[in-house]
Amino acid sequence: MKKNSLTPNKGLSLSQAQSISNLCNQRAREINAQLIGVNNYSKTVNITTGGESKTHTIQVGKELPKNVVELLKEKAELHATQAFLMENIKAKDNTLNAIKREAPDYYGITAPKRPLQELVDVSNKLLKEVSEDFGWEQLTAAELNEFIEAEAFASHIGQFIHKDGILDHLRNELPHVPPIEWMTVVDGVKSPVEIKTHHTPEQLHKTHEELAALHRQYEQRVNYFKSKVKNLTTAENARIANVNADLQNEAEAANNKLNSEYDTAFKAYTEKTKSVKAEFEKTRQAKIKEVAAMRIQVDARFQKTVDTFLKQISDVQE
Repeated sequence: MKKNSLTPNKGLSLSQAQSISNLCNQRAREINAQLIGVNNYSKTVNITTGGESKTHTIQVGKELPKNVVELLKEKAELHATQAFLMENIKAKDNTLNAIKREAPDYYGITAPKRPLQELVDVSNKLLKEVSEDFGWEQLTAAELNEFIEAEAFASHIGQFIHKDGILDHLRNELPHVPPIEWMTVVDGVKSPVEIKTHHTPEQLHKTHEELAALHRQYEQRVNYFKSKVKNLTTAENARIANVNADLQNEAEAANNKLNSEYDTAFKAYTEKTKSVKAEFEKTRQAKIKEVAAMRIQVDARFQKTVDTFLKQISDVQE
């Protein structure tokens, strides 16, 4: 299980978190709408008919917003905040479901068998190798939240600047934009189409350099955490292998004691299982009640975005 920001103290309720997540998604779509359809030029043509000349727009120009860097950073922050909220909503649901699926742990009080020189079966005690989920679980909540943010920034900025991205398209197209085109409006007569660019190669290059630097910064952090998780997972699996070897050695020694321990173990077995089950149910109900009351403690890196939308929610409710 990965780290989460659930706390029994103050924080967001699940309904608040879901509402803020929806608002983050809505605002991100609004920002995306500002970036879709940007181009390098507009097209107009003058057409004279009946002695009257009129200018017609063939292509409306839509240049990059002046604050494109801020917009992309805001969009990435929105997605990071949404990912943080959804991660914790899911964590609470998963925790409750996991508790409900729990069964009593009868480790150490397995029903005894009459000794027939058989080996003690320790297969149900052997530890299984862990997946990378274990490595993620070892990170602190702050590290996980930094990873979520870095991954969001690296992804969204990378999509914008890399091959076939919006900025890449603009940079490739701009040098090939002609100053004028001709079109036939009236048979036999070609009319000039004036083309005006609203970017310069220098402007687009500067924007690319700024975004590329940001992308490298966040991509390095993403790779750092992925590498750390893999190393933690590898180390844990090595430890598990040693533990399993010790368990198997202990099982072999335990076989020598089976004959003398059978009678006593059987008498104690029934009472122990009843006690474990009763205590288990008591503990499980307490855990369910505790988890159900938990709220999401907002990480400081997401607080500004959460506060903005939390005020909108409060205004609507009022």
